[in-house]
Amino acid sequence: MTQGCVLSDQPRANRRELGLRRTLCGASIAIACFALLASLDPDSATAGPPKLGPIGAAASRIVAPEPQPASAGKSAAKPETPATPLKITATVNGEDITREQLAGECLVHYGEEVLDRLVNKHLIVQECKARGITVSQAEVNQEIERMASRFGLPTDQWLKMLHQERGISQTQYGNDIVWPTLALRKLAGAQLRISDAEIQQEYETLYGPSVKARLIVCSEIEKAKKIQAEAAAKPDQFGALAMHHSEDVSASLKGLIQPIQKHVGDKTIEQAAFTMKDGDVSGVIAVANQYVILKREELLPARNVPMTDQLRSGLEEIIRDRKTRDVAGNVFQTLQKNARVQVVFSDKAQRAQMPNVAALIDGKPVSTGELAEACMDRHAQEVLEGMINRRLLEQACKKRNLSITAADLDKEIARAAAISCPVRPDGSPDVAAWLKLVTEEQGISEEIYRRDSVWPSVALKKLVGEKVDISEEDIRKGFEANYGPRVRCLAIVMDNLRRAQQVWEMARKNPSEENFGELATQYSIEASSRALRGEVPPIQRHGGQPMLEKEAFTLQPGELSGIVQVDGSRFVILFCLGRTEPVQVDMASVRNLILEDIREKKLRIAMATYFQELQRNATIDNYLAGTSQSPSKSRITTRPATATER
Repeated sequence: MTQGCVLSDQPRANRRELGLRRTLCGASIAIACFALLASLDPDSATAGPPKLGPIGAAASRIVAPEPQPASAGKSAAKPETPATPLKITATVNGEDITREQLAGECLVHYGEEVLDRLVNKHLIVQECKARGITVSQAEVNQEIERMASRFGLPTDQWLKMLHQERGISQTQYGNDIVWPTLALRKLAGAQLRISDAEIQQEYETLYGPSVKARLIVCSEIEKAKKIQAEAAAKPDQFGALAMHHSEDVSASLKGLIQPIQKHVGDKTIEQAAFTMKDGDVSGVIAVANQYVILKREELLPARNVPMTDQLRSGLEEIIRDRKTRDVAGNVFQTLQKNARVQVVFSDKAQRAQMPNVAALIDGKPVSTGELAEACMDRHAQEVLEGMINRRLLEQACKKRNLSITAADLDKEIARAAAISCPVRPDGSPDVAAWLKLVTEEQGISEEIYRRDSVWPSVALKKLVGEKVDISEEDIRKGFEANYGPRVRCLAIVMDNLRRAQQVWEMARKNPSEENFGELATQYSIEASSRALRGEVPPIQRHGGQPMLEKEAFTLQPGELSGIVQVDGSRFVILFCLGRTEPVQVDMASVRNLILEDIREKKLRIAMATYFQELQRNATIDNYLAGTSQSPSKSRITTRPATATER
C-alpha cells in the first residue's frame, strides 16, 4: 500500500447521493424531524413533557394511553408506575456496577452528542413556559393512540414495532418525539392553519392524474447532452440507455420510477412530465447539481374518490404533519437565534471552572446530572453491556496479576499504524495519521478509542499469550492466499433459500454478466454487492470460506455456480468472470510478512475463543435488561430486580 491509511481491506463503493428521491404523500410520523431532541424531565410539570420516572426498571416505559373500551377495537397499553432508580445496574462475578459508574460512562461516550439535543429540548420548554403553553400527559397519550390508529395497530404493538424496527424505546418516543411534536404545533400556532386550497392540492396529489415515466440522471452536462440526443433519436432505447448510463438507483429498472404526481418533488420535472406527450423524451433538465432526461410513458387517469368528511380529515392530518416538520426548522432557528447558549461540557477549561454544568442557556444551567440522565435514557443498555465485558477482562487480568500500562496501549496503536498506514520518512509508524483516521472514520475521540478498542485488545493478548504455533503448512497456505491466483466473480447474497432458488433460475435462463448484475442489484441483501451490481473482491484460497472457495475455483469464465450456503443462514450465487494471475514473488522474500499475518489471525481467533469462555463461565446479573446468567445455567434467563438490588 502506498497511499493513505485504511481501516479495512474491503473495497468501498463510491456512492453518490442523488437527491432525486420523491416522497410519496400518505401516512407518516414526525420521527426524523425530532431525532435531534433529547429526553428531559423539566422542573415544571406544566410546561414540560410528562414526568415518566428515571432510568431503572422503568427505562423502557412511557405513560401510555388510557385503556379504551373493547368496542373501540384498539388494544391500549396500561399506564405504568415509575420505578425507583436502580442503585446497582449489574453484578459481574459478585462485583457491582453502580448507577453512578454507568452514568459516568454514558457521559464519556455520548455526552457531547446528546447535549446538542438536550439544549434544543430546553429551548422548546422555555418558550412554552414564556408563552404559557402546556402539553398535558393526556394529550401525549392521545397522540400516541392516534398514531397507532393511523397505522391500523393496537397501541402496544405500535410501540413494540417502533422499538424493534426503528430502535426507538417507548420512553424516547413519548419524550423525544410525541411531546416535542405537540409542543411545536402549539408554538407554530397560525403557521399550521390549513386552507381549503391546500386540502384540494393534497387531494390532487393523491388521487389526481399522474405520469408513468422513466428517467436518466447524469452528474455532467456534456454526458447528459450526448445521452439525450441518443434517447431523442431512438426513444425505444431509453430503457437500455438508463440501465447503462443513469447514475440513479432506477437504472436497475431501466429508468422506471414511481408515477409522477402533481405538487410533489421538483417543479421542473413535474411540469415537463405533464406537458409532454406519451412517448416524448424531454430535453436536459437541471435539478440541483445534476441533469435529468425524462421519457413520458403514459398519463394515468385520476382516481374516482369522493371527498367525504372522513377523507378531508385524513388529508388535514397529512398536511398538518408535513407542515409541522417544515415549521420545526423555522421555530428552532428563531429560538436558537434569540437564546444565549454557552456549551461548557465540551470545553475542558470551562468544565474545570463549572464542573457540574453542562451548558448555560440564557444564564440558566443545564446540569451534568441532567445530561447524564438524558444519555442514560438513550444508551444505558448498550453502554452497560460494554462495561460488563470490560469488567470481565479486568477481573481476569487481576486474577493473573497482569497490568495494562499506557506504554502497552501506545505499542498496540503503533502496531496498528504500521499495518494500516505508510511509514514516516524515518521508517517509524505514522501514529498521528492512524489516530486521525480511526477517530474521524468512527466518529469517536482518541480517549474512547484507547479505552474501548485498544485496551481490550491489549488485555486479551496478555491473557492468551502472544505465542502461537505456526506450521510450514500454515505458511504455504498463507502464501497461496496472499500471492496465488484468485477468482473474479459477481455474487448475489440472500438470506432465504427459496428466494435464492428463484433468483438462480432467473440467472440460469440468461447466464450473462449483464443479467446477473441486474439480478444482484435487485435481490442481493449485501449492500456493497447490490450497489456494485454484484461486484465483490476476488475470492482467494484459504480465506475462511472453504465451501465458497471450493465452488469458485471450479468455475470457468461465464459459468454460473450452484447455491452455496455460508455462515449458516446466507446463500450465495456466483458468476465467474475469470481468474487473476498469481503474483510473481519468491516465498522466502515474503516469509516474515506471511508469518506476521498468520500470527495475528491466529491470535485474534484465540482472543475471541478466550473471551467467549470468559463470558460462558461468568455469573452476570444485568438489572437493566432483567437478565441473569451463571455457569450452572444452560441459558440466560429473565428476572425482575428485587428490592435489595434497587
